[in-house]
Amino acid sequence: MAESATHYRWDDLPREQLNPLIGRRLITGDQMMIAHVYLAKGAIVPKHSHENEQLTYILEGRARFWFGEDESQVVEIAAGEVLHIPGHLPHKAEALEDTLDVDVFHPPRADWLDGSDAYLRDS
Repeated sequence: MAESATHYRWDDLPREQLNPLIGRRLITGDQMMIAHVYLAKGAIVPKHSHENEQLTYILEGRARFWFGEDESQVVEIAAGEVLHIPGHLPHKAEALEDTLDVDVFHPPRADWLDGSDAYLRDS
């Protein structure tokens, strides 16, 4: 367990460009992860699921999410709104305009840390 706090500035962190329309910055603790996700208008996050519980908070822009294997639940969220995504729930998203969101995960996303998140890199 850490014995001191760590201070971060988003602008000081490296921005990873996953594909031409999606980038991100990450901060990871022992039990959680927070990320800035940069989605250009039209960016698609393909359907996927993960064990991690997720909170998505839109700071700027607007996005549409589809949930479930059949994608029957559709939710649009805009700046100032938060979406809770339980672990193992299949979901995909589309940026309806240039969007900056904050994603919080528990536990941290191992695939994001080790680079095995091909579903984002191949979009």
